[in-house]
Amino acid sequence: MTDRKKKAKLIILLGIIWVVVTLPLPWIINNPAVSDSQLNTILSIIGILSIPFIMLGVAWTLKPELTT
Repeated sequence: MTDRKKKAKLIILLGIIWVVVTLPLPWIINNPAVSDSQLNTILSIIGILSIPFIMLGVAWTLKPELTT
């Protein structure tokens, strides 16, 4: 049971790290030319594009033999 919890925590951590790393927040937030609607659109696009990469990370964490 604890092995599943460790894997779940690892998967959540990897997903959070991926989303945070892919966000270009300093350039978006510090730019006064970017409106709130543009910011929401950019964040939703980044979120949608991150889903396949997070799923790959989950698959490779659960079945490492898929990487070879």
